[in-house]
Amino acid sequence: MVEDWQHFLLPYQQTVNELKIKLRGIRKQYQDETQHSPIEFVTGRVKPVDSIKEKMIRRHVQEDRLEQDMQDIAGVRIMCQFVEDIYQVVDLLRQRSDMTILEERDYISNAKPSGYRSYHIVIEYPVQLITGEKRILAEIQIRTLAMNFWATIEHSLNYKYQGEFPEELSARLQRAAEAAFKLDNEMSEIREEIQEAQTMFSNRTPGDQNIPDR
Repeated sequence: MVEDWQHFLLPYQQTVNELKIKLRGIRKQYQDETQHSPIEFVTGRVKPVDSIKEKMIRRHVQEDRLEQDMQDIAGVRIMCQFVEDIYQVVDLLRQRSDMTILEERDYISNAKPSGYRSYHIVIEYPVQLITGEKRILAEIQIRTLAMNFWATIEHSLNYKYQGEFPEELSARLQRAAEAAFKLDNEMSEIREEIQEAQTMFSNRTPGDQNIPDR
């Protein structure tokens, strides 16, 4: 029995904190080299206790198997500007020696029936505790801003309908997902133009910062 959830979740919080620092560090390195960073920003969270308990019931996870069978107690999300950036981030993660990739799920090339798109990676990450090293399972989700907007809306609606969407709403969500992916594809077509403009913008002199935006 998990009697002290705060104590149980502490290594997961440490995992999230360390991963956020390391992944944000990748972005800073690209910026330091004045290169386009495939990482736009990074967020992370530890799954709330109520959500863990609900998922344990829904997925029939035994409490003594919680650490092995629930892969997303520690979750990190990487946002990217372009679809191409997602796969670049995946390659970067594959090269790292401070984590072990256990599983990859490409919901971009193979979108879920709902329209959901994202790239999921399950890793094993070693955290150093005063009692020694502990290897923690964590899930990294990598997606574009458009994919994240759709997924956030769908997640909110899922709470309301408990996954049983009305047929018309489900169809609208699927169309919205396709529209979001079409936007991503359009942005990819002009990616070089966008990146050139962003480089020019970031390299403005201090005086230029006062030029009003139109």
